[in-house]
Amino acid sequence: MNQFDTHEVLNQAAPFQDVNLFACDPALQEALAREGAPWAAAGLHALGAKLGRAETLDLGRQANVNAPKLASFDRGGRRVDEIEFHPSWHALMTLMIEAGAHAAPWEEGAAPGAQVARAAQYVLFGQVENGAQCPVTMTYASVPALRLAGALGARWLPKILSRRYDPRSLPAGQKEGVLIGMGMTEKQGGTDVRANTTRAMPWSLDEARARFGDEAADAWRLVGHKWFFSAPQSDAHLVLAQTDDAGSAGLSCFFVPRYLPDGSRNAIRVQRLKDKLGNRSNASSEVEFCGATGWLVGQPGRGIPTILEMGGYTRLDCVLGSAAIMRAALTHALHHARGRAAFGRKLAEQPLMQNVLADLALESEAATAFALRLARCFDQQDDPAQVLLGRILTPAGKYWLCKRGPAFGAEAMEVMGGNGYVEDGPLARLYREFPVNSIWEGSGNVMCLDLLRAFGKTPAARAALAAELALAGPADAHYNRYTAALLADLDGAQHDEYGARRLAERVVVAVQAGLLLRHAPDYVANAFVRSRLAADVGGAFGRLPAGVDCGAILARALVAP
Repeated sequence: MNQFDTHEVLNQAAPFQDVNLFACDPALQEALAREGAPWAAAGLHALGAKLGRAETLDLGRQANVNAPKLASFDRGGRRVDEIEFHPSWHALMTLMIEAGAHAAPWEEGAAPGAQVARAAQYVLFGQVENGAQCPVTMTYASVPALRLAGALGARWLPKILSRRYDPRSLPAGQKEGVLIGMGMTEKQGGTDVRANTTRAMPWSLDEARARFGDEAADAWRLVGHKWFFSAPQSDAHLVLAQTDDAGSAGLSCFFVPRYLPDGSRNAIRVQRLKDKLGNRSNASSEVEFCGATGWLVGQPGRGIPTILEMGGYTRLDCVLGSAAIMRAALTHALHHARGRAAFGRKLAEQPLMQNVLADLALESEAATAFALRLARCFDQQDDPAQVLLGRILTPAGKYWLCKRGPAFGAEAMEVMGGNGYVEDGPLARLYREFPVNSIWEGSGNVMCLDLLRAFGKTPAARAALAAELALAGPADAHYNRYTAALLADLDGAQHDEYGARRLAERVVVAVQAGLLLRHAPDYVANAFVRSRLAADVGGAFGRLPAGVDCGAILARALVAP
């Protein structure tokens, strides 16, 4: 050692990298098989190896360090409103689009279980980077609505379903693939989209024919603004606007492209990009419509039901995204604990640390199990019971899994101590990502009220939930008492807004417990039930009761290569 060296670098865990993200996750593998997509395992194994490489994981860091920038004008002073991204962003987008994360379930000949397969794929992508998932999610979710949009859908869907990522700023007809965004919220209304003031006025048919030819039908001009306009670089957005002066017709949905059929830029003005807490790789913006042209999708005044056709799928992705970030935070924390020693033992061998890590592992496995079970509801849209179950579990799951995320991220960060709190590692970025899934596509309160509406409008929804919970059988007394009390309380649930958050939590925890009792090893299921369904619940992670086999839970949580 040189006389001027102060120390050697010792007892620092290696980064979590060069690992197969699918192969090291038994819970994800098992959920994929039981929920209907065992055929996808080989492809996900290959994808897991690719995503777990050091250079792939580093793309997430690069994309967030090098945030997108708005170029409002070109060098000659012409308005262009271009978004400039780092090459890492384009690399991430290419990975997802080529894998079909935006399109696979909608492709002709898609195999049974395609939504579950995509869900597992999305959980893997979410462990690498989350901002790039936003435009992919919106593109994926736009397909059901556009399939009902007649000639408009027929023109755009082949490019939407393309597996070629094409970031060029060109009219859609000149591109190999396109992306779709959404624009709903305005500054005066936020979640209350009925307060939107953006107005749409129909083009005169003669003018539209002269300008757009065969694409003249249902063309409107939009004047107004959007306070959050996601992924403004997208080739088109679905937008809500009022369609009559008195507002009696309500909101209508419009398809607003960046470029018009004649090749000119649409009159969409990007005012600025949002400076966000997290999700920094992704561009979110404020825009004004200065007579922008949009095409009506669905019936006038029926914009909210049309957009809600997308909303179910975007909310599914919020659940998947939260499960993915939990899994990423867990793997980094557990890998660190296995590689770092304190007080003469590895951190992962310390009893209290085992309690914390095992508790996080239980939460992560339960989130994965729930997310893929929910995806099966979307696969089985021809089964009324599965549709009803999805109608319940989507808002409840988006509320509870997304709400658990920040506390989970903070605990995982604490496992790594100061190394977790600094930007050199991924935990700080993951922690900042957690809240967006709870806010985007309906905040926690909105989700809980949506759950109440589902139970209130359709009494059969309670029966669908009861049937799902009954599958776990009568083997566990804690589970039996918990689910019986939940089902008894549901009879008056539609009237109890005050307690709606607690209800949503109970629904999700009950379904998670049932899934684990049916499918997970006993040491996982019993620990989850005893720590979540027994009388003494709540508080921070790391409160598992005595007798839990933490070693077995942690061995399952991250399988060594």
